[in-house]
Amino acid sequence: MPPRTRGVTLRTRGGFSMRLDPRGAVVGLLLIAVALAMSVVLIGTGDFPITPDDVVRTLFGGGTMAQDFIVNELRLPRVLVGLLVGAALGLAGALFQSISRNPLGSPDVVGFGQGAAAGALTVIVLFNGGPTAVAAGAVVGGVLTGLAVYALAWRQGVHGYRLVLVGIGASAMLSAVNGYLLTKADLPDATRAVVWLTGSLNGRDWTQVWPLACVCAVLVPVVFGHARGLRMLEMGDDSAYALGVRVERTRLVLMGSAVLLTASATAAAGPVAFVALVAPQLARRLTRSAGPNLLPAAWMGAGLLISADWAAQRAFGADQLPVGVVTGMLGGGYLLWLLVTERKAGRI
Repeated sequence: MPPRTRGVTLRTRGGFSMRLDPRGAVVGLLLIAVALAMSVVLIGTGDFPITPDDVVRTLFGGGTMAQDFIVNELRLPRVLVGLLVGAALGLAGALFQSISRNPLGSPDVVGFGQGAAAGALTVIVLFNGGPTAVAAGAVVGGVLTGLAVYALAWRQGVHGYRLVLVGIGASAMLSAVNGYLLTKADLPDATRAVVWLTGSLNGRDWTQVWPLACVCAVLVPVVFGHARGLRMLEMGDDSAYALGVRVERTRLVLMGSAVLLTASATAAAGPVAFVALVAPQLARRLTRSAGPNLLPAAWMGAGLLISADWAAQRAFGADQLPVGVVTGMLGGGYLLWLLVTERKAGRI
């Protein structure tokens, strides 16, 4: 269905006005509720199951000593990493799809996730680095890939389809580099690298929570500070110029923020597939609102990743899968459906 543009305009006596879409607000609140509810369920899931009531009671300071240790020290950091990674990927996907004006404009497709993976693999295979060094390598690899794709896609500006095509080429090349690094690795390093490349929340603790939380605390205000310019960019560069938007500066700031969000999320949990592609589009279909739908996309990403992690633990019996396997299976099917839909519509 085409996105709706109707909404309610709120005005104050000081002249400040804000346009509120009631359906978008309701959907956003529901997505928050789903993400938080699934977080409580996930915290209670494991070899030592805990009821949702006990989980909530323990989070607010109640519960036994054993419950306090399991909930606050073992499981809460994993869930917080999942929420932050999902929200960061959902927000980054919404930014890329709005900037490129293309539903395939996602970090998964345009190579930024592969770039972060290449940086991490380089540290693992060539330098045998620890977790902190691997995370730093992922961030550096993602940023360098973003700069390279932007430079190669530049031609008197960055056109959406050119950005996607250059990114697809970069992704293919980086996949080959990653495969080569795996063939050169010793067996222990190769095993470690393959586990990291799958994307997983296993073993995540507070050392992954705080860096990612700090990155989000810095970048999210930057993104929302340029939200109006992003909305204008969706109408085309000429229209945005006419409305007073500094097009290239806005695009560069938002792309840089999206690259850093993707690289930081990849550093924390590995390259979790397809969340950045699927979350913004599902959010837009639910809200039926014009514009990038940044907040719904972020909460949709958080809810998707937490739900996928719960499914990875519960839906396959005794075999617990990494969350990246579940998101890859679901996202791959969604991508095939999206390609068929776009082809029938004559857009590809």
